[in-house]
Amino acid sequence: MTDAQIKMLISMVLYMAVVIAIGVYFSKRANKNSNEYFLGGRSLGPWVTAMSAEASDMSGWLLMGLPGVAYWMGLADAFWTAAGLAAGTYVNWLIVAKRLRRYSVKVDAITVPDYFSKRFHEQDGKKILLTISSIFILVFFSVYAGSCFVACGKLFSTLFGLPYVPMMIIGAVFVIVYTFLGGFLAESASDFMQAIVMIVALSVVLTLSTVSAGGLGAVLENAKNIPGFFELFGIATPVVGENGLQLIENGAPVFGETGVYGLLTVFSTLSWGLGYFGMPQVLLRFMAARKTDEIKISRRIATVWVVISLAAAVAIGIIGRALLPTEEALLSSSGA
Repeated sequence: MTDAQIKMLISMVLYMAVVIAIGVYFSKRANKNSNEYFLGGRSLGPWVTAMSAEASDMSGWLLMGLPGVAYWMGLADAFWTAAGLAAGTYVNWLIVAKRLRRYSVKVDAITVPDYFSKRFHEQDGKKILLTISSIFILVFFSVYAGSCFVACGKLFSTLFGLPYVPMMIIGAVFVIVYTFLGGFLAESASDFMQAIVMIVALSVVLTLSTVSAGGLGAVLENAKNIPGFFELFGIATPVVGENGLQLIENGAPVFGETGVYGLLTVFSTLSWGLGYFGMPQVLLRFMAARKTDEIKISRRIATVWVVISLAAAVAIGIIGRALLPTEEALLSSSGA
């Protein structure tokens, strides 16, 4: 390993150690009763409620997926996706959060399936809604959690050349350990810390990459020179080889004609934001909020965090094309 790789590995190990320590710290409280383990005794303050909710939802996709979309196809797809997610975040906090917090306390519901069952007054022995909602969460969030572990495996494989599958398994074990130890409070505290790390990292990378690329003017000029790359109703079409990587000619990445990004595609992409209304990890933060009156503060914090983070992630992808224009294309040419 190089010195840079060793430093990154040490930083990651230290971060993981801190998260495990958080799990140990909350372990005694988490094991008092079910309410403490699953909802932290409904004691989350507005900052932890807001930022842990958003970090738990965005996860590796914000740092890897969204910049990657902007880097590959340009502004349109990344922008409309980010716009839908930002709008969905705000409306979810505005419409759902306070109502869910208030009623879940009234019926003493500590999970989302438990809430549905009690909200619609299911009788004992006929927990149909509870069963169906539990199955939905189990099936679909197994896939969602798997995608997060995939991001972890790819990160360690790319940065350190370590085997992909073992790194993915280690990541899964790590999450299970600290969640098992400290329950919901450990998860929320670690997500709050992660939210801070994410927004700081995005801001730093955005600033340094802009400077390295020659400034904002150079970034915009590069983006405008690529067909469809810097349009809201058009999309760049990278030309790829048989290996799926972009082709290069004369040291530059090859793009086809501007693709059409119509209104139907725009509305379809914006609809990503509708997913927030059913995200269990977000809904649980609503239920775990300390006070109903603090939801408004949490909504503002969450919205500001999301808008800044999404905007920075999209911008980093655009800047990446100016800073590393043939990153994928070089891989293609070397493998040809």
